[in-house]
Amino acid sequence: MTDQHQPRRIVVGVSGGIAAYKACHLVRDLKEAGDDVRVVPTPGALNFVGAATFEALSGHPVSTTVFDAVDEVQHVRIGQEADAVVIAPATADVIARLVAGRADDLLTATVLVATCPVIVVPAMHTEMWRNAATQANVATLRERGVIVLEPAHGRLTGKDTGAGRLPEPDQIAELVRAVLDGANLTPDWQGRKVLITAGGTQENLDPVRFLGNRSSGRQGFALAEIAAHRGAKVRIVAGDTDQLPTPSGAVIEKVGSAREMAAAVEKHAAEADVIIMAAAVADFRPVSEAGAKMKKGSDDDSLTTVRLVENPDILASTVRCRREGAVPAATTIVGFAAETGDGTHSALDFAKAKLERKGCDLLMCNEVGEGRVFGQSRNRGWLLTADGRVSEVADGSKHAVAARILEAVDELRN
Repeated sequence: MTDQHQPRRIVVGVSGGIAAYKACHLVRDLKEAGDDVRVVPTPGALNFVGAATFEALSGHPVSTTVFDAVDEVQHVRIGQEADAVVIAPATADVIARLVAGRADDLLTATVLVATCPVIVVPAMHTEMWRNAATQANVATLRERGVIVLEPAHGRLTGKDTGAGRLPEPDQIAELVRAVLDGANLTPDWQGRKVLITAGGTQENLDPVRFLGNRSSGRQGFALAEIAAHRGAKVRIVAGDTDQLPTPSGAVIEKVGSAREMAAAVEKHAAEADVIIMAAAVADFRPVSEAGAKMKKGSDDDSLTTVRLVENPDILASTVRCRREGAVPAATTIVGFAAETGDGTHSALDFAKAKLERKGCDLLMCNEVGEGRVFGQSRNRGWLLTADGRVSEVADGSKHAVAARILEAVDELRN
């Protein structure tokens, strides 16, 4: 459940693809966040999900034609009153009809009238998605200011796997809310290569136990989603993020320990235009890892006394590589500081010291603690730049915070 806000009017368009069933979960997510949701399916969509289901979930009547509620001029009113229109799934056919400016059903008429953000979420077979006609249509919509999200990669209808899968409903809902909160999803990062670390690392004690932390990877994945939907080529080096769906349009490389993450970052850093270190990397690891499960009641003290050694500092070493020429001088490096204050210093004090010590261009400071930031859907904190500027990042969804961080990267690079 997100924070309460004034209900926004969101139109969920549903076109006739097998992924139409996921629109039910999207409608429920948006409704439970307090928004007023109206479902406008195409006639084909009702072959997959009946009107009664959408009416029950949204609390509004469902129509597909411009000839219903003519006295209310419904085909104009719905689009005029909307704060956002999201079409999920959007088939190749409905994308083509949007490009042509058709208004031959209630959904296309609604989009033609709408002056609010329009978010199109494609879902189709890989060959359809990659077809030159579809790609040209997507490019045209983006040129007109329509937000077209990248499809996910995964299982499609039947045995096929590839690009064209509808992202998970909670991913779509978070992006819709981010857009309504002002996030920039225009494809202005085309050609930019972004490397992001995410999630917590795990340092093995034995084959069963490990030292870890509470990080879920949500903020790193939100950064990856926003960057990918802005057109960047995104690679994620991910620690423990198993509970999260892979961000659409991003390539993910899974690692376990801090040393594995350091090796992956070193391998890819030279190719990146922007490097964002959002992972919660373990500062220490056990001096040695037992080859078999350590037993209680054994004669040694291996379970009661754990000797630790410091892990490599990935952020500092990446900055050093840039200074030495192994990473391009133009690469922007962003760090994260998960801090808690003490009796003498605030979390922000510690973050300022970390920025000076690490030498990165931008640092996002979070004040963490029980029930704050780690594993949560929301975030807040401060952005610090190398020249001493500090700006507050207001409480918001992690996607909204991600959008703010990428805006700060733009400000630095410009």
